[in-house]
Amino acid sequence: MSRIGKQPVIIPQGVEVKVDGNVVTVKGPKGQLVKEFHKDMLITVEDNKIVVQRPSDEKVHRSLHGLTRTLVSNMVDGVTKGFQKELELSGVGYRAAKQGNKLVLTVGYSHPVEMEPQNGIEIEVPAANRIVVKGIDKETVGAFAAKIRSVREPEPYKGKGIKYVDERIRRKVGKTGGKKK
Repeated sequence: MSRIGKQPVIIPQGVEVKVDGNVVTVKGPKGQLVKEFHKDMLITVEDNKIVVQRPSDEKVHRSLHGLTRTLVSNMVDGVTKGFQKELELSGVGYRAAKQGNKLVLTVGYSHPVEMEPQNGIEIEVPAANRIVVKGIDKETVGAFAAKIRSVREPEPYKGKGIKYVDERIRRKVGKTGGKKK
């Protein structure tokens, strides 16, 4: 039995969960999320808890069991607390700014890079070298943060680029100026 899959997801106050076959709808104070899951997973709501069960012990069902439970839990967390990813720009002249709804990055290219967030994504720029991506869907928050990071990934020699705040960049030693014989 999956250790994660067999744990029920507790529904907090103010959150409404509706299960219609394999489609789960979660409404909360921050918004509403709808997700369709694999047809074999059995999702039920029992006295303020969401329980995910699998029909058999086949390898496919075992792998989907914990995944489904975690995705449902992330939906409940998203509509109550929300998710956020913080990015940091490091490099001379690298900066971020918010113009209206767009994020404008100046990261060493001949032109500024403009990025428009998807629906449900909110961007904050508390400092010129810091970006905060917020939203209720963990998947879209992570995907948009990765898209921002991919504009100028951190390089291993000087550490310049866009990185997550908690990310450590493995540094490499550069060339050594040796004598020619």
